[in-house]
Amino acid sequence: MNSTERQAQPAQTQSPEYAAYLRRESRRQTSIQASRILLLVVFLVLWEVLARTHIVNPMLTSYPSAVWPTLIDLFNNGQLMGHTWATFRATLIGFALSMAGGVAIAAMLWWSDFIHKVLDPFMVIANAMPKIAFVPIFYIWLGSEYSIYGMAVAISIFITIMVVYEGFRGIDPNKIKLALTLGATRGQVLSMVVLPGSVPTLLAALKMNIGLALVGVIVGEFQSSSEGLGFLIINGSQIFKLNIVMASIVVLALLSGLMYLVIAHIEKATVRRYS
Repeated sequence: MNSTERQAQPAQTQSPEYAAYLRRESRRQTSIQASRILLLVVFLVLWEVLARTHIVNPMLTSYPSAVWPTLIDLFNNGQLMGHTWATFRATLIGFALSMAGGVAIAAMLWWSDFIHKVLDPFMVIANAMPKIAFVPIFYIWLGSEYSIYGMAVAISIFITIMVVYEGFRGIDPNKIKLALTLGATRGQVLSMVVLPGSVPTLLAALKMNIGLALVGVIVGEFQSSSEGLGFLIINGSQIFKLNIVMASIVVLALLSGLMYLVIAHIEKATVRRYS
């Protein structure tokens, strides 16, 4: 049997019901993608028409046909890439710090129930506080650059701690007892049982954290930065150039979507490995 025959054999063994199901799923996915594109087109057309007819004030909203030339101008003069890179770099740093710190603190809370009992009310209060109130404090304490990282960490680390800690607690206690019975130390239980068993939770934390870190960076750039997309948005609004503001928001949306897709790809590869 040649390779062509071997490849054709699985298709020949498909039942008619399964083949019909695959066709329905293909049509469904096509409909979903088409609906997404249609929704985006309708939104852009409606935005353009409302602004052009002055039903909404174009000074406050701009319009899509003006955003594209602004993006081209920002790209040509180098501002777009420079500001986007500044925001992307700060987001990665804040993301890495919050993930490393969040996992480490969650491991400490899992390790010692006493520490968890002591710190739990303080973490709940800290998580509930509006982090934007810390922007001027971080600016005074950390300076213009590091205050941005501070905001990214402040916004994302507490969610990371809580999600990862709950994932650690959700590990089957019988597996932990078995490892301890076989002579494993608590550190070995953490590294060989708890962490591998919490991979889905860690991946969920990654997905949440990348967006929260970006939010923190933008908030920090609003206050204290001279570069980045947050700075570009504030600068554009101060001089009433809404084209710059909207162009920056478009780039932010693309950047956040790209980072999410990268995390989703990592999740898919990791789940395949550990499944």
